Amino acid sequence: MSDTDLIKLYSKRILALAADIPHHGRLDTPGGTSKQRSPLCGSTVTADVTVRDGKIADFAQNVKACALGQASSAILGKHVVGQDRTTIATARDALIAMLKEDGPTPPAPFDELEVLRPAREFKNRHPSILLAWEATLAAMDEAQDAA
Repeated sequence: MSDTDLIKLYSKRILALAADIPHHGRLDTPGGTSKQRSPLCGSTVTADVTVRDGKIADFAQNVKACALGQASSAILGKHVVGQDRTTIATARDALIAMLKEDGPTPPAPFDELEVLRPAREFKNRHPSILLAWEATLAAMDEAQDAA
């Protein structure tokens, strides 16, 4: 990886997102919890959710990831409350397609994920970028199963 590639990958916007992750922490009494870990880099994200009427009513995330994983978590955290599982899964699937196939930008309200498009060439970073999404979906599943 050249210095130019690194500069492009770790843009000022990505670093700003990584520094300001919404809903960082843990919920006292979540309806569902999931911890996901990337075996490639050791990054982890734990998501706690409370689900009401099929939508996320409360959310927290404990993020220990690289700047790319943190930026992805920040974008998710900005918009996750009030979303249903289908919306989160659709955005996650679009993010995967964007990274792996240079697909279109994920739909609003998660279209800010476009900032992560330069990471498509760095396959070893993809698992970290997806951690928050996988953790959130698994936590929603747990909350639904417990309901």
